[in-house]
Amino acid sequence: MTDIAAPRLKTPPTLPAGTLRIVPLGGLGEIGRNMAVFEINGKLLIVDCGVLFPEETQPGVDLILPDFSYIEDRLDDVVGLVLTHGHEDHIGAVPYLLRLKADIPLIGSQLTLALIEAKLQEHRIKPYTLTVSEGQIEQFGPFDCEFVAVNHSIPDALAVFIRTVAGNVLHTGDFKMDQLPLDGRITDLRAFSRLGEEGVDLFMVDSTNADVPGFTTAEREIGPVLENLFAKVKKRIIVASFSSHIHRVQQVLDAAAAHGRHVAFVGRSMVRNMTIAAKLGYLHVPDGILVDIKNVDNLPDDKVVLMSTGSQGEPMAALSRMANGDHRITVGDGDTVILASSLIPGNENAVYRVINGLLKLGADVVHKGNAKVHVSGHAAAGELLYCYNIIKPRNVMPVHGETRHLIANGKLAESTGVPADRVLLTDDGSVVDLSEGKARIVGAVECGLVYVDGSSIGGVTDSDLKDRRVLGEEGFISIITVVNSTTGKIVSGPEIHARGFAENDTVFDEIKPRISAALEEAVTSNRDHTSYQLQQVIRRIVGTWVNKRYRRRPMIIPVVLEA
Repeated sequence: MTDIAAPRLKTPPTLPAGTLRIVPLGGLGEIGRNMAVFEINGKLLIVDCGVLFPEETQPGVDLILPDFSYIEDRLDDVVGLVLTHGHEDHIGAVPYLLRLKADIPLIGSQLTLALIEAKLQEHRIKPYTLTVSEGQIEQFGPFDCEFVAVNHSIPDALAVFIRTVAGNVLHTGDFKMDQLPLDGRITDLRAFSRLGEEGVDLFMVDSTNADVPGFTTAEREIGPVLENLFAKVKKRIIVASFSSHIHRVQQVLDAAAAHGRHVAFVGRSMVRNMTIAAKLGYLHVPDGILVDIKNVDNLPDDKVVLMSTGSQGEPMAALSRMANGDHRITVGDGDTVILASSLIPGNENAVYRVINGLLKLGADVVHKGNAKVHVSGHAAAGELLYCYNIIKPRNVMPVHGETRHLIANGKLAESTGVPADRVLLTDDGSVVDLSEGKARIVGAVECGLVYVDGSSIGGVTDSDLKDRRVLGEEGFISIITVVNSTTGKIVSGPEIHARGFAENDTVFDEIKPRISAALEEAVTSNRDHTSYQLQQVIRRIVGTWVNKRYRRRPMIIPVVLEA
């Protein structure tokens, strides 16, 4: 396999005429912010534009976006943005891209566009859209795009086959090969086979479950498990899932109807998405089953099901607030909470914290680890092998996954006969050129993490996050001192205050004389000193003492005023 990390690569050469360039700006080495840019003969086509959700090491961050800097000054050359499906890690960053240029055409299925249009309405952006369906072919500048039905954990997902003069690319988006899907819409392997016969020069394929042997369990197997749970529970049931998992919500509605329970949607995104899905016919709601969250207190506990957001332990989501006791829904003894989702890597601690909080409140918690209440939406190794053998791609570029997933997918491709030098393991920012049937990594572009922090976009840096982690884990110490600029004598202070370090500021009494002596020596030995130099003297003295005495590394903020 061609395995070269993007940061070690050089600036790519000028793109020759008739060559197709592919630049992934997200989704490689991570689960989230999926985005890929295709370029040929001066025109750009984008596939997906999603967000990544922050980890605990990124305090205060709301979302993480792809780095648009590569295309920011070329948005007039963008002929379209293809959205493969409606999950946040594929559409969540669209509003931020359209803030830069609002008239970029959005191309996707009916449900996908309905979900993004609702999101854009909140951002007060009215998009230009083109609804497409499986089997449809559309021309966008030099890109001829054919759309193929694929099965995923959200309805209406599409793969896209991109024809260009340089070669053909098949991008699967997220998919699996469930043979008994709830909506009857299977991955179109006949189309995959036909496109393979035409020639797939580059296969960009979902890698999330490439290290999982066999085949992904069918969604249909979850329904009976939920119904059995509903039959046993005597009090309230709370089901947490992704707000876009329409299939799982359908199963919850069906189980609730079978056992005489009413369902209330909890969480703004859950209410919005399910309203859209029901209106378009993707969600079938039994008559009289839905109730407003405001009315659940008037119903007996054994007649209530709450369909909630927060399955990933998001701090502000409904389930986390229930676990913390600051939601209008109070969880108690006998209630059952079902986490009907997979753990996204990086969210483990947050999810287990929510589970522990719910258990302390007396609830029973059912999750994928102790019951079959969720199945993945991604193809496992056996399904990927089928695809490789059907399509027989000339080159393979695994996408959508952490490094371990990409490597596992690359090995699957090799096992089916794809030459090792035709399997490209790339990072975000890697530049791949396709011409004459050969795909090559030719360089890399800058591709960092762009943080959304409140109303700030890109204003927060990794250095800022490091400071936040230090403040959160080690606390901070401030030292204010007034010094006679001529004699070096201390006029006032040092006055020391700490937060998150010590309960009593008297612990600093022993270091104050050393600070005073060091400042006097610094002033008298160097008459041309600056306030910054004196602050550094304090920082060194206090930092060394704190580290030796307490084995801590707090943030130290010295302030020196000269009189």
